[in-house]
Amino acid sequence: MQVSGIWGMWLDRRRASGTVRTVTSALTTYLQRQVAALSSAPSEGDIQPMARLSGAEVDHVGVALCSVDGEITAVGTDHPFPVQSISKVFAYGAAIDLHGLDYVTSIVDEEPSGEEFNALSLDALTKKPKNALVNIGAIRTHAMLGVTQEDRIQRLRDMLDAAAGRPLELHRPTMDQEMAESDRNFALAHILRAAGSMEEDAREVVAGYTEGCSVLTTVTDLAVMAATLASGGTNPLTGERVLSRVASRQVLSVMLTCGMYDNAGDWVSDVGLPAKSGVAGGIIAGLPSRFGIATYAPQLDAHGNSVRGTHLFERISADYALHMLDGVEPKPLEKRAQELNQMASTV
Repeated sequence: MQVSGIWGMWLDRRRASGTVRTVTSALTTYLQRQVAALSSAPSEGDIQPMARLSGAEVDHVGVALCSVDGEITAVGTDHPFPVQSISKVFAYGAAIDLHGLDYVTSIVDEEPSGEEFNALSLDALTKKPKNALVNIGAIRTHAMLGVTQEDRIQRLRDMLDAAAGRPLELHRPTMDQEMAESDRNFALAHILRAAGSMEEDAREVVAGYTEGCSVLTTVTDLAVMAATLASGGTNPLTGERVLSRVASRQVLSVMLTCGMYDNAGDWVSDVGLPAKSGVAGGIIAGLPSRFGIATYAPQLDAHGNSVRGTHLFERISADYALHMLDGVEPKPLEKRAQELNQMASTV
């Protein structure tokens, strides 16, 4: 992958200083085979019209891994795209570190909803959103990030930048279009206010939440962000403590049960890693204490998850025995890639 733009220049400087190691290896060859197989397969799913605003194309497929000691392996496109709902996990972590876990879970629950991402997922008795990764829960979580709209937006943007290890750019066309089409999110915010579950101004909260979703990332950025969670909250490139271990553990826990919306059950069965998807086509997942993985492919299934990204995760999880319940210790990435490449060459 040839990384360009702001990230490319920043990464080149970090490489020159010896603080970033981009790996070209048997793992690279293994990932190239997976991306090539998907790229040549018939296209499945649909690209969301909103994703077209940032240049999403059918042939965009990318995958990146970042180890907790800062080694990056990336293959395929590094096209920038909006982070979308992946931002929710970092807003959730920021709220936990700001207010404490007990307070946050008293306001937003941590249970799977089994519903679509934009469902009215509000408990009839407690008036709590079911979790922080559906829209109504993410809107309520965003409201916790500060007293003013400016405070909330700045805290979220700082969190996203710190997790990625570089300043991330706002994609204004995506934000403007999403704000123009945010009637349902406005309705969810007003329902929170009507239920007595939120006092903040509905339009301001939705605007801040939408800005967080409209920040541009690459698949490499997302791998670093996933590795930040996998390392217990420390960015493996910068060494910065981004989240506490308590917040990172809670975020990963909710990602495991709720991160893939109403397809979370299939994901846990087939992949078995804490993950979060975004409707621009990104997916992140983390194997605690080992590495973060990210994929990007903009075609979505009926659940709003990347079709090719899901296929990639299923393949990698199976090949490397990454499922949390496999009952075996995953082999080192490079050693296993050598074995897999050897098996492929003999077929």
